[in-house]
Amino acid sequence: MPSLRQGWNIQVRVIGALMLRELTTRFGRENIGFLWMMAEPLLFALLVGLLWRVLKGPVEAGVDIVAFVVTGYLPLVLFRTSVSRGVKSFTANGGLMYHRQIKILDLLLVRFLVELIGHAMAYLFIATVLCVLGFFPVPYDLGFLVLGGFYYAFFTLAVMLVVAPLSEMSEVIEKIIPVTTYLMIPFSGAFSLVSFLTPTVANALLYSPPVHGMEMMRYGVFGPSIDPHFDYLYPFMFNLPCMALGLLLCRIVRQRLVIE
Repeated sequence: MPSLRQGWNIQVRVIGALMLRELTTRFGRENIGFLWMMAEPLLFALLVGLLWRVLKGPVEAGVDIVAFVVTGYLPLVLFRTSVSRGVKSFTANGGLMYHRQIKILDLLLVRFLVELIGHAMAYLFIATVLCVLGFFPVPYDLGFLVLGGFYYAFFTLAVMLVVAPLSEMSEVIEKIIPVTTYLMIPFSGAFSLVSFLTPTVANALLYSPPVHGMEMMRYGVFGPSIDPHFDYLYPFMFNLPCMALGLLLCRIVRQRLVIE
């Protein structure tokens, strides 16, 4: 029986090999290859930011509108893409389960990590370029930026863990997920600040867990000029039970999964 250290090393190698397989399958080796994992979200955020600048002017919530949109849109795209990629991921990769080193959670974790790394690279790249051009500030507090990103990613993974097995159990869930991720937009905090809403609407919006991560990230970038509102504990009160439910559903799906 392998020791804990040997088991960890095996798991790391399995995750690494699956990530290379995922990248090769999705992006191939033509043109810029793996860099498409960064280029896709980057282009989305940049085009939406420029569109907002044309339609609404150079400033939003007291900060540059392109920086405001980029800091909100990239995390939102991470959530939508990750959840969509989780749908039917077990069926699509079921053949890999012949290898006893590969666990069903590895399939989800790999897809989530590919999206997370790609979006983090896009965030870093576009923030650096816009900062040089004078459209993005030097982050006020990198700690809050990273902490907010962790909260947002934790929420995304928790929801992905629930949605992926449910999509294997019901075709209705599979069909409605792309639509429901659009409904997430007004509850993500991507295009608004809590401090700019009426007290009633603001209190209602703070029931949405990702808003807390978004406010932390924006505080980390723009500082106290945006008057952030967030709670350290509330997102965990949602994410931990959600993740536990997802793990239970994954276990049930594994028992029913037919490997062809």
